[in-house]
Amino acid sequence: MKGIIIYYSGSGNTKLACQYISRNLTNIEIELFNMVKAEKIPDFNNYDLIGFAAFTDFGGPSYLVQDFIEKIPLQDGKLAFVFNTYGFVSGKTLPMLAKWVNERGFNVISGYSFHTPENYPPMIIRGRGAESAPKEKELAEFKDFIGDLNEIIDSYQNGKEIKKRKLKVGILGKALPTFPRTKARTDMGEKFVDESLCDQCGVCEQGCPYGAITIASTPQFDMNKCYGCWYCYNHCPNKAIYTNKVRGEGYYPKPNKQFREKMKI
Repeated sequence: MKGIIIYYSGSGNTKLACQYISRNLTNIEIELFNMVKAEKIPDFNNYDLIGFAAFTDFGGPSYLVQDFIEKIPLQDGKLAFVFNTYGFVSGKTLPMLAKWVNERGFNVISGYSFHTPENYPPMIIRGRGAESAPKEKELAEFKDFIGDLNEIIDSYQNGKEIKKRKLKVGILGKALPTFPRTKARTDMGEKFVDESLCDQCGVCEQGCPYGAITIASTPQFDMNKCYGCWYCYNHCPNKAIYTNKVRGEGYYPKPNKQFREKMKI
């Protein structure tokens, strides 16, 4: 039995969690597929189980995720699960993922929202970085989610019918409004470059998931393409990029040490 997890990871938290899932699923061979700048959609005829994973971006999945899913050819009940990571609050990410995936003809049979360290600089600066996430209980629940997937896989292999499930949404998720996909861009605002720090290394241009940056004498930002993901700010090795709100603090370029340790098991 073969499966694939299609993911979008900004700081690496989501990717690490997907790797953890793939290692702990039994009786199935799992492949990871990064949807960022993907040249083509995977052929789902080659897989029995499809996972879709993303991080919470202003209360929901990012525009990149929505755009990728909408390009998938219609399926005929292929088994799928959805998964998201979040730092402060998961919002409506999980049900929105499930809705989009179901609309493409998949049969979403499981889903989980996983608390991880925050990678959104303004929230980190406010002291809400969740540096020690996930807590012991949250990690145990994550493992239960994987155990449930293993039971589903076993049932499928034994020829049992796998029914679609309605995913649970927390109280905060129900209360939060659904933001337009450009809200993150507006919140981040205009970006600037400290020319005394920038060495035109190209990290921001190469890593920008939306192709919104080009390098001239310094990085140039196309605000019509930008969706405020903070990749350029978080990953600039010289900390040369800043905004009107944030400068020189709140960075989260990669998973912190304690989270990496928890995801090794």
